[in-house]
Amino acid sequence: MQGLRIIFAGTPDFAAPALAALIEAGHEIVLVLTQPDRPSGRGMKLKASPVKELALEHDIEVFQPETLKDSAAQSRIEDAKADVIIVAAYGLIIPTNVLNMPRLGCYNIHASLLPRWRGAAPIQRSLLAGDKETGVTIMEVVPALDAGAMISKGVVPITELDTAQTLHDALAKTGADLMVKAMENLSKNGTLASTPQDDSLVTYAEKLQKSEATIDWNKSADAISKQVRAFNPFPVATAMLNGEVCRIWMATKKSGKGLAGQVVATNETIDVACGEGVLSIHELQLPGGKRLKAREFLTGRQLPAGTQFE
Repeated sequence: MQGLRIIFAGTPDFAAPALAALIEAGHEIVLVLTQPDRPSGRGMKLKASPVKELALEHDIEVFQPETLKDSAAQSRIEDAKADVIIVAAYGLIIPTNVLNMPRLGCYNIHASLLPRWRGAAPIQRSLLAGDKETGVTIMEVVPALDAGAMISKGVVPITELDTAQTLHDALAKTGADLMVKAMENLSKNGTLASTPQDDSLVTYAEKLQKSEATIDWNKSADAISKQVRAFNPFPVATAMLNGEVCRIWMATKKSGKGLAGQVVATNETIDVACGEGVLSIHELQLPGGKRLKAREFLTGRQLPAGTQFE
């Protein structure tokens, strides 16, 4: 296989495995586009993106424009004379004339089985909706949001213990594997077969709002479990416990009943009655404290039956 000249555009952890896999496969990464360093942590020091850190480890040139709309940024990309641009959670709009620069096209790794869940938060929305499976789609990049023709797909089942974090990690690996295969085919054939999306099946994965993380105990345990798992690791589902904001990191549903929001049992888990069923809390955290398994949490405080979560 002859390696391709690739511009890789990506920013967060999700994108890094794909960049690593393309380097490993022998392609020439002529330029990495990633978002500018952002303030992070308690000291709010500027922090490089995971993609930038990986690129620098491999002595790859990194370009971090605030926008791709100005002529200077576009000239820098054109000068790289790439065969292909690969996009993975980059976070900036890529103008049409930039999409047309590489001779073999521009392809994206999207974390859903398109046309379901176009948009910003496909992993979380698939969990909230109770989907039985999700996956990755390799697609052509077009000006419209996630609307390009599909090259390939990889399916990842969703279990009752999956969180946004576990799915993120599985999908990142699946996406990396699929993109390497796609680029191998592109290198051999000079083109990739594609299938248009069925617009009648499109759903949109709206950006997450922090307000969505507040638990309503009148909902079913099934719905709350999905909420908890979808919002792990961000923004993390919350409820009030004895006047403090309690972050709930992991929870599953079980049968049972009681007054909504009241603790009905404690052992390996903290079981709280919901509008329908019981939520078993496995992992939680109070302000200033560590994230703890339920049993560890209970060693430091009593939660007698009837204790009210709000």
